[in-house]
Amino acid sequence: MNAMTDPTTALTAPILEMRGISKSFPGVKALQDVSLVLRPGRVTALIGENGAGKSTLVKILTGIYQPDEGEIRIDGAPRALPDAEAAQKAGITAIHQETVLFDELTVAENIWLGHAPRNRLGLVDWRAMNARAAAVLHTIEAPIDPRTRLRELSIGQRHLIAIARALSIESRVVIMDEPTAALSHKEVQDLFDIVEMLKAKGKAVLFISHKFEEVWRIADDFAVFRDGKAVGAGALAEVGHNDLVKLMVGREVTQVFPKQQVAIGPTVLEVRDYSHPTEFDSVSLTLRRGEILGLYGLVGAGRSEVCQSIFGVTRPARGSLVLEGREITVRSPADAIAAGIVYVPEERGRHGAITAMPIVENISLPSLARTARKGFIRMAEEFALARRYAERLDLRASSLSQPVGTLSGGNQQKVVIGKWLATGPKVIILDEPTKGIDIGSKAAVHAFMSELAAEGLAVIMVSSEIPEILGMSDRVVVMREGRMVATYDRAGLTPEMLVRSATGNEG
Repeated sequence: MNAMTDPTTALTAPILEMRGISKSFPGVKALQDVSLVLRPGRVTALIGENGAGKSTLVKILTGIYQPDEGEIRIDGAPRALPDAEAAQKAGITAIHQETVLFDELTVAENIWLGHAPRNRLGLVDWRAMNARAAAVLHTIEAPIDPRTRLRELSIGQRHLIAIARALSIESRVVIMDEPTAALSHKEVQDLFDIVEMLKAKGKAVLFISHKFEEVWRIADDFAVFRDGKAVGAGALAEVGHNDLVKLMVGREVTQVFPKQQVAIGPTVLEVRDYSHPTEFDSVSLTLRRGEILGLYGLVGAGRSEVCQSIFGVTRPARGSLVLEGREITVRSPADAIAAGIVYVPEERGRHGAITAMPIVENISLPSLARTARKGFIRMAEEFALARRYAERLDLRASSLSQPVGTLSGGNQQKVVIGKWLATGPKVIILDEPTKGIDIGSKAAVHAFMSELAAEGLAVIMVSSEIPEILGMSDRVVVMREGRMVATYDRAGLTPEMLVRSATGNEG
């Protein structure tokens, strides 16, 4: 076995160490005396709830932030990383959930941006750049033409370009921050194959994910952060699932899917023959009071598009909506909200909240008619409304004046849910409600979802996570290529049944 990938030798020679790192911002101590060790040929999973300090640590490693205390060592020697260029020269690169690439540049230009090969005159050698890009792409088995504009690629292909860029600068430490969040099952498997290749080349990989099944599948070591402190580290084989959860949240999370048994009431919403020219066709479903209806399918199945059309974001080519026995016309989100239908989008930071605005204004925004008099907002009523839903959702923030963009992912999701609940809806659509949030926040969102159903609200939940679909749904509709292909009751439903229906592999 290669010594670079043999754990017995790799453990003696870390590539990178962080010792006693602390970082504070006004009113917040983001990191307190944390340490981290990354070893060649091994994947270290960095685990922690939102707000635990993971993002701050990544920004320190990539030269965006400077630590207040502590030191970084590379190959045993102290190393300053005053900026992103210094981090890159030190062999550190990061691949984020939202890949930082440029749509109007070609694949080759994105891979070699900032370090393109030059000719004798100091000009960019385009032929050499395309050839070297093709060679790097061949290494990771990515059959992509280097001359293709990035805008023409899928999200999964963009991740491959980000990895190719990391290889082009001969990175020794590769940070993967929630890399699978928007990938299909096949793309996730391709990514894990590349991670194995990086390990074989002696790279140290820091893998950040909220999905425990991924951590156990790909990682060798773990490091757990909680409230800005390092609370555990070691070989993953030496700990159990419950041990990691307890380290993360400081308590046991015994019920990630705390589904209440609720008496299902009469039909609230009927979607009849909903069709769109390009996204979905002949979708008909019913939703009852107190019910959680799960929508499952692979990426591109049309689930979110159907929900957005119900909410009035897009107009169907044909079909009708019946709410509480009366046909309604929804031409815009304003019509949907007025009728009592609200939608919590998948991309909460982009479409669900105005991140630069404070919590109070985000929660009260759809309900200004209740907090205004004669065209003027009554701040006392606005704060009372926001406080009611912040307390109900156990929102963790320094104050209601805190900008939403400074909150953790789980707390941002609570703000978005809170603002729609404040409108008093009859139907709430939750699109990937726990995407990118930690296991403790997931349990809280699931518990609240169950409470809403118990109070008589009708819930549609779009999810790509099979455990979530199985754990929270009363019924499940499976979509494939824009069509409904199966409907299942909760009792007796298995992961295999869902996957067979979603993939068309019914044999």
